[in-house]
Amino acid sequence: MKLEVVVLAAGKGTRMRSALPKVLHLVAGKPMLSHVLESAQKLSPDHIHVVCGHGADQVREYFSHDLTINWIFQAEQMGTGHAVCQALPDISTQSTVLVLYGDIPLILPGTLQRLTDEARDGSLALLSASFDNPHGYGRVVRDPDNAICAIVEEADASSDQRKISEINTGFIAAPAEKLKDWLDAVDNNNSQGEYYLTDIVGAAACSGTPVKGVICEDILEVMGVNSRSDLAKAERNFQRREAEKLMDAGLTLDDPSRFDLRGQLEFGEDCRMDINVVVSGTVKMGKNVFVGPNSQISDSEIGDNVEIRANSIIEGAYIADHCSVGPFARLRPGTELATGARIGNFVETKNAVIGEDSKANHLAYVGDASVGQRVNIGAGVITCNYDGANKHQTKIENDAFIGSNTALVAPLTVGEGATVGAGSAVSRDVPAGQLAVTRAQQTVKDGWERPQKNKTSKGESSQ
Repeated sequence: MKLEVVVLAAGKGTRMRSALPKVLHLVAGKPMLSHVLESAQKLSPDHIHVVCGHGADQVREYFSHDLTINWIFQAEQMGTGHAVCQALPDISTQSTVLVLYGDIPLILPGTLQRLTDEARDGSLALLSASFDNPHGYGRVVRDPDNAICAIVEEADASSDQRKISEINTGFIAAPAEKLKDWLDAVDNNNSQGEYYLTDIVGAAACSGTPVKGVICEDILEVMGVNSRSDLAKAERNFQRREAEKLMDAGLTLDDPSRFDLRGQLEFGEDCRMDINVVVSGTVKMGKNVFVGPNSQISDSEIGDNVEIRANSIIEGAYIADHCSVGPFARLRPGTELATGARIGNFVETKNAVIGEDSKANHLAYVGDASVGQRVNIGAGVITCNYDGANKHQTKIENDAFIGSNTALVAPLTVGEGATVGAGSAVSRDVPAGQLAVTRAQQTVKDGWERPQKNKTSKGESSQ
């Protein structure tokens, strides 16, 4: 039987107090809806239908790259039952329908698979969970034989029903043909004046269709996001889950509660991350890599035995084995460090290839540059790569020495073994093995006296 997924993503999210549609708010660097769609896609459904409403143009634009999504517009938000009805005309009657929510981002594919499997025989399957404090949730009502017979929303529940701890998560799986019949029987005769999807439980029970409950053991999977506070909780819950998986795979996290993964991380043996490290995009690390506190790494590859010291930012870079970076270094896109290279504190690189055992230990900018092996780049050195319209290349060959406080005005080549004296502004090529110095000659004036302020009797400057 085919599987078709319906994701409800039409709500405004009033309590978010934001112009951004609720499902586009980020968890781990991605919209909540992205997380839900990724979980759905892992079930290999035949179709995914997303019901959107508030901010529909923004939502569609964000996911415009995904041509597999069937977008359905819900002009009026009249409840979850009404939302699912909008999708039914596009769904095959021979399908099993799985209903998900764009603002419940932590649901796992394994849980959804269990739910879907229970509906394969034509039953209605719903996902429930037990909360110590079920306030705000619809309650799962069971008959004396412990069979599910109804879902009652809290606003419509009796005092006894509100004592029930088993709650409805909203996730259901059902045969499409029966789902249509059940939804046709749903009305909006309730305190909210809405068409509840949950009312199909009673309709299914009345029609003799088995209603199967699937228990979600981890309640964090089904926690919805309705406020900024909920969003922060979802973020921390996601990060804790990812941290546990990484530690189980062998990564040392000095404090798992102060680590953020916003993408994919691969790593070798004996890697360690200090506190407040943020990893985003796709990051690959070799063996024995240490990442110091407050560092950010995105879309980069790091070799074996590398040390990233505190407060460093690495983005779109390649770092070979035995390198050290930081503290307070910034490696921008296009940076490549060869084996043993060192980038120190307050050094910034961009589109720069740094050769083996070369070093820029402090206070330098190296951009649009090719640096050979065993080169020393002193403090305060900058490659002047931009003329206001175009970028130009600086080439520094093997064993060159660039003295402190030097400006290298590109395009420029500093030859092998050449030396540039401190304080120079070099705008012409430096031949191999030669010394280039452009600073003015120092002079000393004998008998010079520093000007002194005239003091009043009160110690104040005289005007």
